[in-house]
Amino acid sequence: MNSDPFRGVKRLMRRDLLGLEGYQPIVPPEVLSEEAEVPIEGVIKLDGNENPYGCSPRVQRALADYPSYHIYPDPEQREVRRALEGYVGLGAEHIVAGSGSDELIDLVLRLFLEPGDEVINCVPTFGMYPFCTEVCGGKVVSVPRDKSYAIDIARVKEAIDEKTKIIFVASPNNPTGNLTPERDIRKLVETGRVVVVDEAYYEFSGVTVAPLVPEHDNLIVLRSLSKWAGLAGLRIGYGIFTPVIVEQLLKIKQPYNVNLAAQVAVQASLADLEYLQGTIKAIISERERLFKKLKKIKFLNPFPSKANFIFCPVVEGDAQRMHQELRKQGIFVRHFDTPLLRNSLRISVGKPEHSDALIEALQRIGGKGSG
Repeated sequence: MNSDPFRGVKRLMRRDLLGLEGYQPIVPPEVLSEEAEVPIEGVIKLDGNENPYGCSPRVQRALADYPSYHIYPDPEQREVRRALEGYVGLGAEHIVAGSGSDELIDLVLRLFLEPGDEVINCVPTFGMYPFCTEVCGGKVVSVPRDKSYAIDIARVKEAIDEKTKIIFVASPNNPTGNLTPERDIRKLVETGRVVVVDEAYYEFSGVTVAPLVPEHDNLIVLRSLSKWAGLAGLRIGYGIFTPVIVEQLLKIKQPYNVNLAAQVAVQASLADLEYLQGTIKAIISERERLFKKLKKIKFLNPFPSKANFIFCPVVEGDAQRMHQELRKQGIFVRHFDTPLLRNSLRISVGKPEHSDALIEALQRIGGKGSG
């Protein structure tokens, strides 16, 4: 028998992709419900950093009333980009929308990377950076953060060579929830490489470097409407760039990359900021309450967060067993057990009743899950 893994159609595929590990996504509530054998209304989903309050009511009305879904969306995203101007504080010439910020990560890499070019990834951080880099034919250079999960600027600079094109910085970082100070971003920008600051959780921190973009043509800021605006299912994000990058991205993106429903939802969301800011405040308030409750559980060591989730190393016991025990009770959190994130959980901030159910479940697990 021929054991050659590249026989047949595989021999025509890119060999560097055949061994690629896929990104590990979260699964939808229906699947979780079936898996845990609990009614879907009983699922407490704290694994995806989604907004538990959902989107603005205006979005649902706007989607129901929109009359022209049979028409292709505007490939230049004119209305969406103009709508985002006031929110971002920069003109439409600085903005490009994407099918989630994930697509924009991919587009930026496509624009700048040639085969073999390097991307610096400050680990632990968001898994889409290395995944998209490898899909785009780049080489990932991992630079560990320090013990407090801050970026080690000196080590990043040491890792830069002639093949380095891009440095990714998530701020707040996922999954640890900490910010990267503006002074550190400026130091990275001074290297001359493209610095991509992923501000997917900006609304929960209130800290941004977006105003610096017009001053630095190698600074990019990415944002998402999945979290704060409750539009995760519609896949819509945007990036803030200098106009020269915008011009190129609009050329290389898929023409109709942001569907009409998403475009309608963005405009309706931005017309209802008062409502959405209310849900943001509720999440921030619950984040602080949940953090205090988690601190009282002896086998957890929650890390302070500026996002809508809390990173929780398990200091006594087995995080995987706790994760499984919670799943049996219909409570879903994210589990990590990679070299830099050993024996840890990440818990999305839900509604107060979700937090209370989680805390009660963790207390019940106690020695059972921490033995």
